[in-house]
Amino acid sequence: MSGIARPETAATRPGGGIVAPVARVLTVAGSDSGGGAGIQADLKTMQALGVHGMSAVTAVTVQDSLGVKEVHQLPPALVRAQMEAVLADIGADAVKTGMLHSADTIRAVAEVLRDCPELPLVLDPVVAATSGAALLEPAALAELRRSLLPRVYVLTPNLPEACLLLGRAPGAIDSVDAMLDCAHALLQLGPRYVLLKGGHLAGAAARGQAVDVLVGGEEASGGHPAAVESAPAGSVKILAGDWWDTPHTHGTGCALAAALASYLALGRTVDDAARAAKSYVAAAIAASYPLGSGRGTLAHLPPIRPYRRPARASRALPSRGPDGAR
Repeated sequence: MSGIARPETAATRPGGGIVAPVARVLTVAGSDSGGGAGIQADLKTMQALGVHGMSAVTAVTVQDSLGVKEVHQLPPALVRAQMEAVLADIGADAVKTGMLHSADTIRAVAEVLRDCPELPLVLDPVVAATSGAALLEPAALAELRRSLLPRVYVLTPNLPEACLLLGRAPGAIDSVDAMLDCAHALLQLGPRYVLLKGGHLAGAAARGQAVDVLVGGEEASGGHPAAVESAPAGSVKILAGDWWDTPHTHGTGCALAAALASYLALGRTVDDAARAAKSYVAAAIAASYPLGSGRGTLAHLPPIRPYRRPARASRALPSRGPDGAR
Protein backbone atom coordinates (compact mmCIF):
# COMPACT_ATOMS: atom_id res chain seq x y z
CA MET A 1 0.00 0.00 0.00
CA SER A 2 1.63 3.25 -1.06
CA GLY A 3 0.60 6.14 1.15
CA ILE A 4 -2.49 6.58 3.27
CA ALA A 5 -5.77 6.88 1.42
CA ARG A 6 -7.88 9.83 2.62
CA PRO A 7 -11.68 9.84 2.50
CA GLU A 8 -12.66 12.87 0.41
CA THR A 9 -16.42 12.82 0.81
CA ALA A 10 -16.63 13.77 4.49
CA ALA A 11 -15.10 16.26 6.85
CA THR A 12 -11.88 14.92 8.27
CA ARG A 13 -9.74 15.38 11.31
CA PRO A 14 -5.91 15.27 11.29
CA GLY A 15 -4.72 11.82 10.27
CA GLY A 16 -7.61 11.12 7.94
CA GLY A 17 -10.91 9.40 8.50
CA ILE A 18 -14.43 10.62 9.10
CA VAL A 19 -14.98 13.04 11.97
CA ALA A 20 -14.80 10.96 15.14
CA PRO A 21 -16.85 11.50 18.32
CA VAL A 22 -13.73 10.93 20.43
CA ALA A 23 -10.03 11.67 20.14
CA ARG A 24 -8.01 8.84 18.59
CA VAL A 25 -4.50 7.64 19.40
CA LEU A 26 -2.54 4.91 17.63
CA THR A 27 0.04 3.03 19.68
CA VAL A 28 2.81 1.16 17.85
CA ALA A 29 4.42 -1.12 20.41
CA GLY A 30 5.00 -4.65 21.66
CA SER A 31 2.54 -6.91 23.43
CA ASP A 32 3.08 -7.82 27.10
CA SER A 33 1.52 -11.17 27.98
CA GLY A 34 1.49 -10.11 31.64
CA GLY A 35 -0.71 -7.12 30.83
CA GLY A 36 1.37 -4.52 32.67
CA ALA A 37 3.28 -2.75 29.91
CA GLY A 38 3.34 -2.41 26.12
CA ILE A 39 0.15 -2.06 24.13
CA GLN A 40 -1.87 -3.41 27.04
CA ALA A 41 -0.77 -0.52 29.28
CA ASP A 42 -1.21 1.97 26.44
CA LEU A 43 -4.77 0.94 25.65
CA LYS A 44 -5.77 0.90 29.33
CA THR A 45 -4.38 4.40 29.74
CA MET A 46 -6.17 5.71 26.67
CA GLN A 47 -9.46 4.17 27.77
CA ALA A 48 -9.10 5.69 31.23
CA LEU A 49 -8.59 9.13 29.67
CA GLY A 50 -11.58 8.89 27.36
CA VAL A 51 -9.55 8.40 24.19
CA HIS A 52 -10.13 5.74 21.53
CA GLY A 53 -6.96 3.66 21.45
CA MET A 54 -5.80 1.66 18.42
CA SER A 55 -2.75 -0.56 18.09
CA ALA A 56 -0.14 -1.82 15.68
CA VAL A 57 1.73 -4.68 17.34
CA THR A 58 5.48 -4.80 16.64
CA ALA A 59 6.44 -7.85 18.68
CA VAL A 60 4.98 -10.43 21.01
CA THR A 61 6.79 -10.86 24.31
CA VAL A 62 6.56 -13.78 26.68
CA GLN A 63 6.72 -12.17 30.09
CA ASP A 64 5.37 -12.31 33.60
CA SER A 65 5.85 -10.27 36.76
CA LEU A 66 9.48 -11.43 36.97
CA GLY A 67 10.57 -10.31 33.53
CA VAL A 68 10.74 -10.96 29.80
CA LYS A 69 11.34 -14.58 28.78
CA GLU A 70 11.14 -14.35 24.99
CA VAL A 71 10.69 -11.71 22.26
CA HIS A 72 9.15 -12.60 18.90
CA GLN A 73 9.26 -9.82 16.33
CA LEU A 74 6.42 -9.46 13.84
CA PRO A 75 7.34 -8.85 10.18
CA PRO A 76 7.83 -5.12 9.48
CA ALA A 77 5.41 -5.40 6.55
CA LEU A 78 2.71 -6.53 8.99
CA VAL A 79 3.44 -3.58 11.30
CA ARG A 80 3.13 -1.26 8.32
CA ALA A 81 -0.13 -2.89 7.23
CA GLN A 82 -1.67 -2.45 10.69
CA MET A 83 -0.75 1.23 10.78
CA GLU A 84 -1.97 1.93 7.25
CA ALA A 85 -5.28 0.15 7.80
CA VAL A 86 -6.05 2.16 10.93
CA LEU A 87 -4.90 5.52 9.57
CA ALA A 88 -6.66 5.15 6.22
CA ASP A 89 -10.07 4.35 7.70
CA ILE A 90 -10.28 5.54 11.32
CA GLY A 91 -7.57 8.17 11.35
CA ALA A 92 -5.70 9.42 14.40
CA ASP A 93 -5.08 12.58 16.37
CA ALA A 94 -1.73 11.43 17.78
CA VAL A 95 0.66 8.48 17.52
CA LYS A 96 2.68 6.90 20.31
CA THR A 97 5.52 4.44 19.75
CA GLY A 98 7.06 2.10 22.28
CA MET A 99 9.01 -1.09 21.65
CA LEU A 100 10.09 -1.08 17.98
CA HIS A 101 12.79 -3.74 18.42
CA SER A 102 14.52 -3.72 15.01
CA ALA A 103 15.94 -1.35 12.40
CA ASP A 104 13.58 -2.76 9.76
CA THR A 105 10.53 -2.04 11.91
CA ILE A 106 11.75 1.48 12.66
CA ARG A 107 12.13 2.14 8.93
CA ALA A 108 8.63 0.81 8.25
CA VAL A 109 7.10 3.01 10.95
CA ALA A 110 8.98 6.08 9.72
CA GLU A 111 7.82 5.49 6.14
CA VAL A 112 4.16 5.31 7.16
CA LEU A 113 4.44 8.46 9.27
CA ARG A 114 5.91 10.42 6.36
CA ASP A 115 2.41 10.40 4.89
CA CYS A 116 1.00 11.92 8.11
CA PRO A 117 3.27 14.90 8.89
CA GLU A 118 0.49 16.65 10.81
CA LEU A 119 0.25 13.95 13.49
CA PRO A 120 2.11 14.58 16.76
CA LEU A 121 4.38 11.62 17.52
CA VAL A 122 5.26 10.74 21.12
CA LEU A 123 8.23 8.38 21.14
CA ASP A 124 9.08 6.30 24.20
CA PRO A 125 12.55 4.92 23.30
CA VAL A 126 12.09 1.47 24.81
CA VAL A 127 15.54 -0.09 24.94
CA ALA A 128 15.24 -2.59 27.79
CA ALA A 129 12.62 -3.96 30.15
CA THR A 130 12.70 -3.10 33.85
CA SER A 131 14.10 -6.58 34.40
CA GLY A 132 17.04 -5.75 32.10
CA ALA A 133 15.98 -7.79 29.06
CA ALA A 134 16.99 -6.11 25.78
CA LEU A 135 14.01 -4.86 23.75
CA LEU A 136 15.90 -2.98 21.02
CA GLU A 137 18.47 -4.63 18.78
CA PRO A 138 21.88 -2.87 18.89
CA ALA A 139 21.77 -2.06 15.16
CA ALA A 140 18.39 -0.39 15.60
CA LEU A 141 19.70 2.49 17.70
CA ALA A 142 21.36 4.25 14.77
CA GLU A 143 18.22 3.79 12.67
CA LEU A 144 16.11 5.28 15.46
CA ARG A 145 18.33 8.37 15.51
CA ARG A 146 18.30 8.66 11.72
CA SER A 147 14.72 7.83 10.75
CA LEU A 148 12.46 8.68 13.66
CA LEU A 149 13.99 11.18 16.08
CA PRO A 150 13.84 14.06 13.57
CA ARG A 151 10.09 13.33 13.19
CA VAL A 152 9.33 13.16 16.92
CA TYR A 153 7.13 15.76 18.60
CA VAL A 154 7.83 14.67 22.20
CA LEU A 155 10.60 12.25 23.20
CA THR A 156 10.12 10.60 26.62
CA PRO A 157 13.30 8.77 27.69
CA ASN A 158 14.27 7.74 31.19
CA LEU A 159 17.84 8.42 32.32
CA PRO A 160 19.41 5.11 31.13
CA GLU A 161 17.71 5.49 27.74
CA ALA A 162 18.92 9.08 27.46
CA CYS A 163 22.50 8.03 28.17
CA LEU A 164 22.28 5.34 25.51
CA LEU A 165 20.86 7.72 22.90
CA LEU A 166 23.66 10.20 23.58
CA GLY A 167 26.45 7.65 23.94
CA ARG A 168 27.11 8.69 27.53
CA ALA A 169 28.20 6.42 30.35
CA PRO A 170 25.39 4.88 32.42
CA GLY A 171 24.86 6.90 35.57
CA ALA A 172 26.32 10.06 34.03
CA ILE A 173 23.14 11.99 34.87
CA ASP A 174 23.31 12.57 38.61
CA SER A 175 21.51 15.88 39.22
CA VAL A 176 18.69 18.03 37.89
CA ASP A 177 21.28 20.29 36.23
CA ALA A 178 22.74 17.23 34.50
CA MET A 179 19.23 16.26 33.42
CA LEU A 180 18.73 19.67 31.83
CA ASP A 181 22.06 19.42 30.02
CA CYS A 182 21.13 15.95 28.77
CA ALA A 183 17.66 17.03 27.66
CA HIS A 184 19.08 19.91 25.62
CA ALA A 185 21.59 17.54 24.04
CA LEU A 186 18.73 15.23 23.07
CA LEU A 187 16.99 18.14 21.36
CA GLN A 188 19.93 18.28 18.97
CA LEU A 189 18.94 14.82 17.71
CA GLY A 190 15.76 16.28 16.24
CA PRO A 191 12.69 16.06 18.51
CA ARG A 192 10.66 19.21 19.10
CA TYR A 193 10.38 18.52 22.84
CA VAL A 194 12.10 16.23 25.33
CA LEU A 195 10.38 15.07 28.51
CA LEU A 196 13.26 13.49 30.45
CA LYS A 197 12.03 11.29 33.29
CA GLY A 198 13.96 11.41 36.54
CA GLY A 199 12.71 8.30 38.28
CA HIS A 200 16.22 6.80 38.15
CA LEU A 201 17.90 9.92 39.56
CA ALA A 202 20.07 9.15 42.58
CA GLY A 203 18.43 10.18 45.84
CA ALA A 204 14.93 10.53 44.42
CA ALA A 205 13.47 8.06 46.91
CA ALA A 206 15.24 9.69 49.85
CA ARG A 207 13.96 13.11 48.81
CA GLY A 208 10.45 11.75 48.34
CA GLN A 209 10.23 13.54 45.03
CA ALA A 210 10.23 12.46 41.38
CA VAL A 211 11.55 15.21 39.11
CA ASP A 212 11.12 15.29 35.33
CA VAL A 213 12.27 18.04 32.98
CA LEU A 214 10.51 19.28 29.84
CA VAL A 215 12.56 21.26 27.34
CA GLY A 216 11.95 22.34 23.79
CA GLY A 217 10.09 24.73 21.59
CA GLU A 218 10.29 26.23 18.15
CA GLU A 219 14.08 26.30 17.99
CA ALA A 220 14.13 22.52 17.55
CA SER A 221 13.62 20.80 14.19
CA GLY A 222 10.60 21.51 12.03
CA GLY A 223 8.13 19.28 10.25
CA HIS A 224 5.83 18.95 13.24
CA PRO A 225 2.11 19.56 13.58
CA ALA A 226 1.26 23.22 13.38
CA ALA A 227 -2.18 22.54 14.82
CA VAL A 228 -0.77 21.62 18.23
CA GLU A 229 0.00 24.71 20.29
CA SER A 230 3.67 24.95 21.22
CA ALA A 231 5.40 26.29 24.29
CA PRO A 232 7.65 29.34 23.89
CA ALA A 233 10.91 28.72 22.07
CA GLY A 234 13.56 27.26 24.32
CA SER A 235 11.18 26.72 27.23
CA VAL A 236 12.33 24.76 30.28
CA LYS A 237 9.91 23.25 32.79
CA ILE A 238 10.76 21.37 35.97
CA LEU A 239 7.96 18.94 36.80
CA ALA A 240 8.15 17.73 40.39
CA GLY A 241 5.83 15.20 41.96
CA ASP A 242 5.58 12.73 44.81
CA TRP A 243 7.81 9.69 44.97
CA TRP A 244 5.65 6.62 45.61
CA ASP A 245 7.38 3.99 47.71
CA THR A 246 6.28 0.81 45.95
CA PRO A 247 7.88 -1.84 43.72
CA HIS A 248 4.67 -2.19 41.73
CA THR A 249 5.53 0.18 38.91
CA HIS A 250 5.58 -2.09 35.86
CA GLY A 251 4.54 -0.11 32.79
CA THR A 252 5.03 3.43 34.09
CA GLY A 253 7.00 4.58 31.04
CA CYS A 254 4.40 3.18 28.67
CA ALA A 255 1.59 4.80 30.62
CA LEU A 256 3.27 8.21 30.73
CA ALA A 257 3.88 8.32 26.97
CA ALA A 258 0.38 7.00 26.24
CA ALA A 259 -1.19 9.58 28.56
CA LEU A 260 0.87 12.36 26.99
CA ALA A 261 -0.22 11.31 23.50
CA SER A 262 -3.82 11.13 24.70
CA TYR A 263 -3.79 14.63 26.14
CA LEU A 264 -2.20 15.99 22.95
CA ALA A 265 -4.96 14.28 20.96
CA LEU A 266 -7.47 16.01 23.22
CA GLY A 267 -5.98 19.37 22.30
CA ARG A 268 -3.81 20.14 25.32
CA THR A 269 -0.58 22.13 24.98
CA VAL A 270 2.64 20.18 25.46
CA ASP A 271 3.18 21.73 28.89
CA ASP A 272 -0.36 20.95 30.05
CA ALA A 273 -0.25 17.47 28.53
CA ALA A 274 3.04 16.63 30.26
CA ARG A 275 1.79 17.81 33.66
CA ALA A 276 -1.52 15.98 33.31
CA ALA A 277 0.23 12.80 32.16
CA LYS A 278 2.58 12.91 35.15
CA SER A 279 -0.39 13.36 37.51
CA TYR A 280 -2.23 10.49 35.86
CA VAL A 281 0.72 8.14 36.30
CA ALA A 282 1.17 9.25 39.93
CA ALA A 283 -2.47 8.37 40.64
CA ALA A 284 -2.10 5.02 38.88
CA ILE A 285 1.05 4.23 40.89
CA ALA A 286 -0.72 5.21 44.12
CA ALA A 287 -3.35 2.57 43.32
CA SER A 288 -0.92 -0.04 41.95
CA TYR A 289 -1.21 -3.61 43.14
CA PRO A 290 0.98 -6.72 43.46
CA LEU A 291 0.84 -9.51 40.89
CA GLY A 292 2.62 -12.84 40.75
CA SER A 293 6.03 -13.19 42.36
CA GLY A 294 7.61 -10.01 41.04
CA ARG A 295 6.64 -6.45 40.21
CA GLY A 296 2.99 -5.52 40.22
CA THR A 297 1.37 -3.09 37.84
CA LEU A 298 -0.39 0.25 37.75
CA ALA A 299 -4.13 0.56 38.26
CA HIS A 300 -5.40 2.31 35.14
CA LEU A 301 -9.13 2.12 34.83
CA PRO A 302 -11.34 4.23 37.08
CA PRO A 303 -12.16 4.40 39.83
CA ILE A 304 -8.54 4.94 40.90
CA ARG A 305 -8.60 4.72 44.68
CA PRO A 306 -5.14 5.30 46.19
CA TYR A 307 -4.51 3.31 49.33
CA ARG A 308 -0.80 4.09 49.55
CA ARG A 309 0.63 7.27 51.02
CA PRO A 310 3.63 8.98 49.38
CA ALA A 311 7.02 8.90 51.07
CA ARG A 312 6.32 12.41 52.36
CA ALA A 313 2.98 11.82 54.04
CA SER A 314 2.19 15.52 54.24
CA ARG A 315 1.81 15.75 50.47
CA ALA A 316 -1.73 15.57 49.11
CA LEU A 317 -2.73 12.58 47.03
CA PRO A 318 -3.16 13.20 43.29
CA SER A 319 -6.69 13.75 42.06
CA ARG A 320 -8.57 10.73 40.87
CA GLY A 321 -10.28 12.75 38.16
CA PRO A 322 -10.00 11.54 34.55
CA ASP A 323 -8.01 14.60 33.45
CA GLY A 324 -5.29 14.04 36.03
CA ALA A 325 -5.75 17.51 37.58
CA ARG A 326 -4.84 17.86 41.23
